[in-house]
Amino acid sequence: MPSVLFVKTSSLGDVVHNLPAVSDAARRLPGAEIDWIVEEGFAGVAALHASVRRVIPVAIRRWRAALWRRLAWSEIGEFRRVLAAQRYDVVIDTQSLLKSALLARCASGARHGMDSASAREALAARFYDVRHAVPRGLHAVERNRRLTAAALGFSYGSEVDYGLRPPAASAQSPYAVFLTMTSREDKLWPEARWVELGRALALPLVLPWGSAAERGRAERIARGVGQASVPSRMTLPGLAGLFANAKAVVGLDTGLTHFAAALGAPTVGIYCGSDPALTGLYGAPRARNVGAKGRTPEPGEVMKNIS
Repeated sequence: MPSVLFVKTSSLGDVVHNLPAVSDAARRLPGAEIDWIVEEGFAGVAALHASVRRVIPVAIRRWRAALWRRLAWSEIGEFRRVLAAQRYDVVIDTQSLLKSALLARCASGARHGMDSASAREALAARFYDVRHAVPRGLHAVERNRRLTAAALGFSYGSEVDYGLRPPAASAQSPYAVFLTMTSREDKLWPEARWVELGRALALPLVLPWGSAAERGRAERIARGVGQASVPSRMTLPGLAGLFANAKAVVGLDTGLTHFAAALGAPTVGIYCGSDPALTGLYGAPRARNVGAKGRTPEPGEVMKNIS
């Protein structure tokens, strides 16, 4: 029974994009024991995959900010002990960053990653035992799948399976979710367009948030729409339940939008400052992308894509 360790630590969107590669490995290697190293904040997403045996959380961000504290070094030591307890047949670093390559070096087993021309950080390639060429022009999901197939020696088909076990849907009155937050200013959609879309949709809206600035934006849009609520800050499991029961999810280029699509929710991704061909919603049958880098979509275009 082969054992495989994936290294994909963050961010949320990147973690979601790695799920189909895990599904490919499980499908082509029945009975494989699949573990996953992931940043602690996103461990719940990896754990939702039906074929992941064990999630091994790391806290790179937190450890880096507290290297002077004994607790951080204790947690790092425990992480290394967990990895030392098992030898893997294959270790696959789909993150292709220096930090993830160093994490892969902590594991026992043949370490596979992208070559220097393919990796997001070329220096990472020096830490792999086997390096693979993966075209940069592919969507992020396909880059992960291509590397995994090369590392494990199989071919894969066109079907994309995120492998998630979504929360059970419950009987609720119809509602929609607006994800108005994103990591960059150029990815934002004007608030007036959110309000116009919300009024046209004529459904109760829920607007989650993650920071004080995001909460302020959500509250302004909710006031403009009228029939909308801004909940308390939600956890990833709570958001998974919210998405699973939504009639529609509309979001920007952010990890939560990808998470909603991967869970099977009817999802529309709005793209203003990034290229959906590389990082757009991908392979989910109920997901649509609108807009493009430098082309901000109108509310009517978004509305037409809401199923």
